[in-house]
Amino acid sequence: MRNNDIVKKLRVALELKDTDIIEIFEIGGVKITKSEVSAYFRRPDHRNFQALGDQHMRKFLNGLTKKYRD
Repeated sequence: MRNNDIVKKLRVALELKDTDIIEIFEIGGVKITKSEVSAYFRRPDHRNFQALGDQHMRKFLNGLTKKYRD
């Protein structure tokens, strides 16, 4: 399972909007744009698909933890 799939599943389970995902990344220490978020959720065969790397995934999970613990 790709990191993109994990974030997609978390998005549905937690009912997150794009702005929420951007906020979580910022809490984790990464600045991303709405277009990058959109690229993460595209199908892998789409020309604008962008794979979510391990470092960004770690930052996302750190931001998610901080957001929901506080």
